[in-house]
Amino acid sequence: MNAATFARWGFDGPRFVYGLRTAIAACIALFIAWGMGLEHPQWAAMTVWAGSQPIRGMLIEKSLFRAAGTAVGVVAGVLLMLLARGDAVILVVGLALWVGLCAAAGNVVRGFVSYGTILAGFSAAMVTLLSTAHHDSIVLLATDRFATVLVGVVVALIVGLVFTPAASGDYESAATKLTARLLDEMARPAEERSLKEQKAILSEAATIEEALDPRAAGSINGRRLAHAVRALLLALVSGLLWLRGSEAARTDAETRQLLAEGGQVDAARFPEGARALRSISLGVDGLDNRPLEERDVHASVLLHRDWVGARTAGIRATATMLVIGLVWVVTGWEAVPYVLLGTSVMVTVFSTFDDPANFLKAVFTGQVLGAIAALACRWLLWPHADNELAMLLMMVPFILSGSLVQSHKLSVPAAMDYAMVFLLLSQPVLPLSGTFLQSVFNAAAVISGPLIAMAAFRLIYPIHPRKRLQLLVAAMVHELEHMAKGEGAAGGERWRMRLNHRLLRLVRWVEKTGSKDVDAFEGSFAVLALGSAIARLRELQAGGDLSQSTARAMRAALLRCADVGEEPEAAARAMEQLATRLPAPSDTELLVDAARQVRAESAFFRLGAA
Repeated sequence: MNAATFARWGFDGPRFVYGLRTAIAACIALFIAWGMGLEHPQWAAMTVWAGSQPIRGMLIEKSLFRAAGTAVGVVAGVLLMLLARGDAVILVVGLALWVGLCAAAGNVVRGFVSYGTILAGFSAAMVTLLSTAHHDSIVLLATDRFATVLVGVVVALIVGLVFTPAASGDYESAATKLTARLLDEMARPAEERSLKEQKAILSEAATIEEALDPRAAGSINGRRLAHAVRALLLALVSGLLWLRGSEAARTDAETRQLLAEGGQVDAARFPEGARALRSISLGVDGLDNRPLEERDVHASVLLHRDWVGARTAGIRATATMLVIGLVWVVTGWEAVPYVLLGTSVMVTVFSTFDDPANFLKAVFTGQVLGAIAALACRWLLWPHADNELAMLLMMVPFILSGSLVQSHKLSVPAAMDYAMVFLLLSQPVLPLSGTFLQSVFNAAAVISGPLIAMAAFRLIYPIHPRKRLQLLVAAMVHELEHMAKGEGAAGGERWRMRLNHRLLRLVRWVEKTGSKDVDAFEGSFAVLALGSAIARLRELQAGGDLSQSTARAMRAALLRCADVGEEPEAAARAMEQLATRLPAPSDTELLVDAARQVRAESAFFRLGAA
């Protein structure tokens, strides 16, 4: 078959080669693990499928965190077994809490650290739930489980290092070009500035920022460079937000000349502009022409953490595991551990996805196909095998077929789960035991995992792209409310840096959802304007040089701002009323500008309170 015919039938050539390489590596791991006498050699092949990556750095880092996550999960599983001492109730409760904790932590951290954290959760489930030949020795159990996974990790790493290309993409150059575009925009007269160009710069910065971590994976220098690029991108956001304010509107020719030359502006006249330019200057210093290890790339970078999403992911995972575990405790049905295992994977791994319930439809399809393949191998081929080696050889065609599933445009999302479920249900050991009906029940138990997880993602704190967008806006608004209550860090740059990163993330969510009713740029500027006003009011309060009436009005304004998500218009009115009492024209302008922005973007603030 030539390449044109292959493509005409819907297959992607490079993806097929990648899938075939992964499948061959999985077969190698399977035979090595079997040769070592490990109890579940097919789990080594599963590890290859799970750990394979198309980029070398991602492969290295994922392999590292897979090994680390597995080690932690194995230890946790062993401790649970020691604690439970055969009591199913203690085992179920302990496992549910552990899986929930790992799901929550995996939604706070980023990249492959998140993957390793989540893996620690369901690795404990694999240790505790499936039958083992080592009931009499916890040490043998832990050693067997970890060695099995380690074989897969090592094989995937060796094969990947030989055949997998390095990452491509010059994000350093892209960020530098964006900086030049922004400085050019800042140097223009107010009437010549283009909102379209500003939003284009913001969109490109958001796209670059999202791609930094995967491209930097597996390299210390790559991480350093990613940090430097991210620091510059966050500084550019400060410049973009400055362009939307009153300071930028009154720049004169001399100031614009300084901006065009990359110099600093008068901090007394343009405090926000001077702050933004200092940040940009520090960011550019991190991307100069010196060798990477000699650069000053220690500029502060404070990132958004999804604490609300983490909490809900943990609660969802724990609750789901407890419900299924209760069924196991009450019925004692031997297939339920497979349900628990499959569900533990689904409710943790997919909790970090944009739209987990929707994606699980493809996962379910892949698992059904994998279960059918496992049943065919077990009942059509294995009865003719005289030894375990023959059984492994009979598994090879099914494993290799995963490359076809992975390369067809219609089945790509299902490929991983096709291979994983086939291997999970295929235990190559003689003599064969069980009935066909038992095999069907076990297969049904495994593939019920995606269905249960779909229900959990839709019923327990439903999560989808629109909800994630709303949670991000809520994080912005709630931080302002905490600042107004005196509970947050109103001074310094921490909240500004966090706002900048949230704006980049928000832009990507708006683009992903196609939302027309959320203006990420204008809404975030309103948040910045109000945050700056709150920070200034806190400074004035701390100074103590206020009349009693002004102090009362300031407390009232801050009290209104503490509820800005529910009543943005009331917060805007309070700011306007307070502005008439402040002696400094700059403070009056700051509050009036904040009130105008909050009133104009009241829908944005209400979204944060929804």
